[in-house]
Amino acid sequence: MAAKRKRHTDEFKAKVALEAIKGVRTTGQLSSVFGVHPTQITHWKRQLVDGATRVFGEAGEKTEEELTAPLYEQIGRLQVEVGWLKKKL
Repeated sequence: MAAKRKRHTDEFKAKVALEAIKGVRTTGQLSSVFGVHPTQITHWKRQLVDGATRVFGEAGEKTEEELTAPLYEQIGRLQVEVGWLKKKL
């Protein structure tokens, strides 16, 4: 019978990857502490380092137009609805 595959939460992965980045313990030590294969720890660490640029990069920033466009659409819908309700009264 095959062992059931473990599913780790994102919080757990981040915690392990941050510990690996700190460098206080070796990957082998982290592996025994968290019960995860050293290769998996290295993979999560690489993902964290590669994804860190998105946190500070311009890719996450939205322009003023992107922020206001949905609001103007909602205003337009509400104005049409108000006009329809005024006709009904």
